[in-house]
Amino acid sequence: EAVDHGDVSQTLSALRSPDVGLYGVTPECAETYQRELAEAKKKKMAADNRLNDMREWRAGARELNDAYLKITQTRCFACCLLTLFWFPFCNLYCGFLLPHWIQSTISGVTAAYNREQLWLANESLITKLQACCRGYLVRQEFNARLSFLKKQVPAITCIQVMKVPHLCMTSFASLLHVLGYVLDYYFLLINDVIKIQAFIRANKARDDYKTLISAENPPMVVLRKFVHLLDQSDQDFQEELDLMKLREEVVTLIRSNQQLENDLNLMDIKIGLLVKNKITLQDVVSHSKKLTKKNKEQLSDMMMLNKQKGGLKALSKEKREKLEAYQHLFYLLQTNPTYLAKLIFQMPQNKSTKFMDSVIFTLYNYASNQREEYLLLRLFQTALKEEIKSKVDQIHEIVTGNPTVIKMVVSFNRGARGQNALRQILAPVVKEIMDDKSLNIKTDPVDIYKSWVNQMESQTGEASKLPYDVTPEQALSHEEVRTRLDTSIRNMRTVTDKFLAAIVSSVDKIPYGMRFIAKVLKDSLHEKFPDAGEDELLKIVGNLLYYRYMNPAIVAPDAFDIIDLSAGGQLTTDQRRNLGSIAKMLQHAASNKMFMGDNAHLSIINEYLSQSHQKFRRFFQAACEVPELQDKFNIDEYSDLVTLTKPVIYISIGEIINTHTLLLDHQDAIAPEHNDPIHELLDDLGEVPTIESLIGEGTGSINDPNKEMLAKTEVSLTLTNKFDVPGGENAEMDARTILTKRLIVDVIRFQPGETLTEIIETSATSEQEAEHQRAMQRRAIRDAKTPDKMKKSISVKEDSNLSLQEKKEKIKTGLKKLTELGIADPMNKYQELINDIAKDIRNQRRYRQRRKAELVKLQQTYSALNSKATFYEEQVDYYKSYIKTCLDNLPREMKGKNSKKISLKYTAARLHEKGVLLEIEDLQANQFKNVIFEINPTEEVGDFEVKAKFMGVQMETFMLHYQDLLQLQYEGVAVMKLFNRAKVNVNLLIFLLNKKFYGK
Repeated sequence: EAVDHGDVSQTLSALRSPDVGLYGVTPECAETYQRELAEAKKKKMAADNRLNDMREWRAGARELNDAYLKITQTRCFACCLLTLFWFPFCNLYCGFLLPHWIQSTISGVTAAYNREQLWLANESLITKLQACCRGYLVRQEFNARLSFLKKQVPAITCIQVMKVPHLCMTSFASLLHVLGYVLDYYFLLINDVIKIQAFIRANKARDDYKTLISAENPPMVVLRKFVHLLDQSDQDFQEELDLMKLREEVVTLIRSNQQLENDLNLMDIKIGLLVKNKITLQDVVSHSKKLTKKNKEQLSDMMMLNKQKGGLKALSKEKREKLEAYQHLFYLLQTNPTYLAKLIFQMPQNKSTKFMDSVIFTLYNYASNQREEYLLLRLFQTALKEEIKSKVDQIHEIVTGNPTVIKMVVSFNRGARGQNALRQILAPVVKEIMDDKSLNIKTDPVDIYKSWVNQMESQTGEASKLPYDVTPEQALSHEEVRTRLDTSIRNMRTVTDKFLAAIVSSVDKIPYGMRFIAKVLKDSLHEKFPDAGEDELLKIVGNLLYYRYMNPAIVAPDAFDIIDLSAGGQLTTDQRRNLGSIAKMLQHAASNKMFMGDNAHLSIINEYLSQSHQKFRRFFQAACEVPELQDKFNIDEYSDLVTLTKPVIYISIGEIINTHTLLLDHQDAIAPEHNDPIHELLDDLGEVPTIESLIGEGTGSINDPNKEMLAKTEVSLTLTNKFDVPGGENAEMDARTILTKRLIVDVIRFQPGETLTEIIETSATSEQEAEHQRAMQRRAIRDAKTPDKMKKSISVKEDSNLSLQEKKEKIKTGLKKLTELGIADPMNKYQELINDIAKDIRNQRRYRQRRKAELVKLQQTYSALNSKATFYEEQVDYYKSYIKTCLDNLPREMKGKNSKKISLKYTAARLHEKGVLLEIEDLQANQFKNVIFEINPTEEVGDFEVKAKFMGVQMETFMLHYQDLLQLQYEGVAVMKLFNRAKVNVNLLIFLLNKKFYGK
């Protein structure tokens, strides 16, 4: 039954049953038992249908009898009956398997299994036996064949002698035929062959260069192919000269435009003060003349100091040492940002801002090339980390306060370098808003209400019965106000979407410097405040990138040159209000700030603000994903050593003196360690010099009006590193490494070899020496044409005059010294130096690429600066026209009154009663009657001489400038000192002068 069902486990259980009495049953053969028994049963059933022989019955009877006896021995009555009555029928009709057949099947399967296991256990021995047999047969066959061939050697030799000449002739004829065909085919496809060869050579060169830049140890054969890239061609020198000249012009033009812009701003203030205080127009006119003269004469005479015989660049030992000391000092300040970063925070914020604008940006040439941009960003990075570390106690202070470094970064990137980026991002959408004359965004219900009332009165010609002054709630109670508010909100949302799309799609247009500082800000805050969440950090990044950088340009696009306006043109009130509303929406979206409280009527757009904030958030995250400075600019500590020219800055005498003074005042704070290099440089400079000593002019008086002009005289400083001179172990290693590498480059170009050791140990041939000599002569001719600023050192020139063999001797000496210093290792055949040369080749190629990019960028900048200068000149003409109009409208009696000489005398008590005089130090109020003040106008309009007698003692004359008083008033200063003792009220003093001298 188990066999019929095909159940292996049931069949195995039946076979292993003690009642059956089978032996040799193995569990591992269960499936085979099942298969064999099923097959045997099929054969038995087929045989039973054909056999009717009685002998089978008799045999069956005997087996039945035996089975009966065996079963009866088990004393199982049921089994006896089953066997007696069922067995004959099963045997005849059902293919019943008899016990000895089952046992025979089991024994056969088990024996086969055991035999298989035996073979498997001895498989390795069988394999060896087979190998031995096969080897014997093969050797036997080989020996038989070899014996046969040896016997046939004479016959083989005879056949070869007869056949070879014929084969040779046939082959030669075929070869000539094929060669002719190949040549014809080659000349037919010569152009294609050349292209294939060029392609192969290009691939080979590409693979070689890939090996040069990516291999850990570039082989000498590859290095030799590219070592010519270290040579400076005539094009390199010309591009360097163009770059230097253009950089100087750009820096000069930037400073000129800045000075012109500052003067224009001052003119704005003076014209505003003129209208507000009714001061004399002659004061404004005098500044206008000074402005015109400054642009036409002073700015064109910059760099005149270089042509003077005296001053900082005089040909004397003392002046030369002073010049070199300043060049060393400013090189250290430029390349080590720690000093300036600390110095900024040692000064009050208002002074540090002026110091940044006047000195630091000058020191970095306003980031006019990649090297100086890299150094300036390093300064910003160091200063920002220092400010966060020492000044920021709560994370929100970055947003609520006015961090110095953030302000400097934004100001710099909104200047000449970043202005174009803002213009590209915002100009199209701003212009679209300005051109839409129908756009009128008002979100204040009271303003909408008043506009509605005014419109009704204008249309009807009758006074409205509605009250004019209402609250926002009362205004919103009118259906018309609500309708107009909804329209404004829809319009505001539509235009805000356009601005948002323009901003979030402009990540790549934002200057790298802004993005890098945003990354530094985020990382520094996360480092100091590790518990701050990502959302909080991104809000601060948004405050920098949007609120501080972009928002002002949206609110006042005319002030940031986002749009072009004609001279005297300005935005309308509606345009400014529209832009202001858009900027407010964007600011709320950037900071995820909802409308509520007084702006609850705008809460309908809070959901829109939340959605917009998510776009801003992704934008801020993407903006912070920028490479590090070293990766972006590919600059390291050796960059200055491989460039052709040394860095040059253009700085005024006043800025030099100001920087020197600040460093002396704060040197212990910026460099606490006494062995710091800056202490040595300040000791070399000594005391702060005077302006006259640096310029070479005679000593003038303290109040000399020309002194301010002299302080603005500019000088060029070629920055050098004093500590390049070998003075310690590191300096010696760097200098000797550079000199040795230069000699190695000269040698490996003309002498082949697999390794540096092989090259320097092999003598040069006469041909190699001659080729080397011709190359050195060409180099000497080119060096003779090089300008002084680009010439190499004397030691490099002397090395160029050596022969190949002399250079190799010098290389051996240098290698021996470098081995002692641990830089070179003769065991690996000085591969370290070969790797350094490969690195120099890579840097030289990148430097050429950067130089070409800088030339293009500087040309674009120069063109833009010229356009801006033209705009400023138009503004000057406009101001002059305005002043002339004011002069023409000035009443005659006012002009006459200004020309009179009036002298005022007051006691201190009288001035105290008027509120002009507040107090006099070390003097009681009851003694004020003994103090007399006398105010006399001078020939210069707006200047007054103030004389005083304190207790009968005549004091020196105090010069009082009216425009200085107005400037103090403009800056919010309420109290000033006269004679360093008397405190006066600035506003009341202006009122007194207006009343007595200007007829107000």
